[in-house]
Amino acid sequence: MKQCTHTDELPHPEPEPLDATCPECLRDGTHPVQLRKCLTCGHIACCDSSPGQHASEHHKDSGHPIMRTFEPGEDWRWCFVDHVLVV
Repeated sequence: MKQCTHTDELPHPEPEPLDATCPECLRDGTHPVQLRKCLTCGHIACCDSSPGQHASEHHKDSGHPIMRTFEPGEDWRWCFVDHVLVV
């Protein structure tokens, strides 16, 4: 089973969210479907089901590997590099 190789690189404690919603969606006048939080820097971005796909864009621009859901009641993380859910 494939595992994430980046969890040891994450800061502790987890960074605080930088925004309450996706600033790129606000800038572009679009609406996020769901939100993600970068576990390296705290950037909030929209998911790939959103028009802007800003979480994936943030990973491509920054190289930050792991984002977690920023949705109430959800608690999962995704590694963009290893393409796996992180437990």
